[in-house]
Amino acid sequence: MMAAIPMSSQASSHREAPGITERPKVDGTDFYMFRSYEAGRENFVTFIANYIPLQAPYGGPNYFTMDPDAIYEIHIDNNGDAVEDMTFQFDFDNNLVNGTGVTLNIGDKTNAIPLRYAGPIDSVADANQGELESYTITLRSADRRTGASQSITGASGATFAKPIDYVGTKTLPDYEAYANQFIYDVTIPGCATQGRVFVGQRAEAFAVNLGEVFDLVNLVPLEGSIENTRANDDLIGEANVTSIAMEVPIDCVTGSGNGVIGAWTTASLPQAGLNDPLPNYEQTTQYGGAFVQVSRLSAPLVNEIVIGLPDKDLFNAAEPTLDGALADYVTHPTFPALIDILFRDALGADSNIAPSNLPRTDLVAAFLTGLEGFNQQSTVTPSEMMRLNTAIPATPRDQQSSFGVVAEDLAGFPNGRRPGDDVVDIELRVAMGALCHPVPLGAELGVAGAVEDTDSDLINLGFCTPDQAPVGNQPFIDGAPISASELQNAFPYLNTPLPGAGGDETQ
Repeated sequence: MMAAIPMSSQASSHREAPGITERPKVDGTDFYMFRSYEAGRENFVTFIANYIPLQAPYGGPNYFTMDPDAIYEIHIDNNGDAVEDMTFQFDFDNNLVNGTGVTLNIGDKTNAIPLRYAGPIDSVADANQGELESYTITLRSADRRTGASQSITGASGATFAKPIDYVGTKTLPDYEAYANQFIYDVTIPGCATQGRVFVGQRAEAFAVNLGEVFDLVNLVPLEGSIENTRANDDLIGEANVTSIAMEVPIDCVTGSGNGVIGAWTTASLPQAGLNDPLPNYEQTTQYGGAFVQVSRLSAPLVNEIVIGLPDKDLFNAAEPTLDGALADYVTHPTFPALIDILFRDALGADSNIAPSNLPRTDLVAAFLTGLEGFNQQSTVTPSEMMRLNTAIPATPRDQQSSFGVVAEDLAGFPNGRRPGDDVVDIELRVAMGALCHPVPLGAELGVAGAVEDTDSDLINLGFCTPDQAPVGNQPFIDGAPISASELQNAFPYLNTPLPGAGGDETQ
């Protein structure tokens, strides 16, 4: 059931490896994959890949454009071999209107203004906007670099516009209406039904006590603790992020497999770059060579909390087929041992509270294989991917549980991931051995190896026993809750971004 759960803290991948801290434009932060729950869209899967972490709403004057030298990708494996069967590639471009942007006549000179805009903006090609950001989408079949490629098109062709970031309410008086103009119906080769795409700034949906978590978990991570209540400060919720959102018909992504798909997102840059000593708007660096993957993300917080410091950049560069080389971080994880060091006394324990079922087969299922009979693919190749059983119907937004599968909401994390799933709390509990204790899924899952209590709905999944996880039944939390009701009920699901000025300071 917890088949796709990464093991430790479940947060976004913000600045998760030393190398990616130097390239924020290609830093993947979160990846969502779920059956669409907007009314009338139940036959679609939504993918949302977020990039450029911790965007201050007031971060002008150039704000947060995507990298035109990079390729951003969403990969889908529909047969379980951990190799992409289809890839959506996004390639961005920035251009100045008329080659200069907005200009003003100053005496006998005509000079470009220093800003991207010169007045209020309310439409896709507003005359007040001097810099335009656009993108194309390519569908690659099989190998991401050598497979056959076809353009994804909209009503106006193969080029799509990206909205300017939410500068503030004076520049963008109605940002939601403005941004909705950038939701496009798209024709995807091989799909009988059109999909949809949106790329633009959104409010950060991931909730975590970011400062406290990385300050040696500077709170007692249990529900109801005074220290946790005082630390309830979701600073990351005060930031924006850039989303690549695609809605695709289910029958276009499942292929010939069993209906379970695996997916991940990456960003790649050319292998070589030389700083240009005479830079201009079009070029500050000269790039060449093959594309090299520099960012990778599927399940949340894997690289932050699971992968050891020496191998974080390697994980970002690796494809799922290579994950066996890093499997020791899953089978013999260090994060539960850190929790034991920090909180054994605070939790009133006399001995080690880290789960003792080594190797951690519960985490192998969560991280690398999926759970048999639930979200395991027809071919099982151990690899770190987000897995989604597309046959499980979407749960309407107002009926969703933030705790997903463990709360008997089978359409939630780790069966894919929805924006309202509280992945941090789920992963904390799983890391500390929640899957060694009975879970209330006897009526829902017929899982091989599970032991069912005939007097209740509880089953033990067969990975381990309660005595091997002494605190696995404790309500671990980080103190930053999230729920689907706080988010939009329609594509692209994430909320309107926070404005740089003029907004509600309490939102």
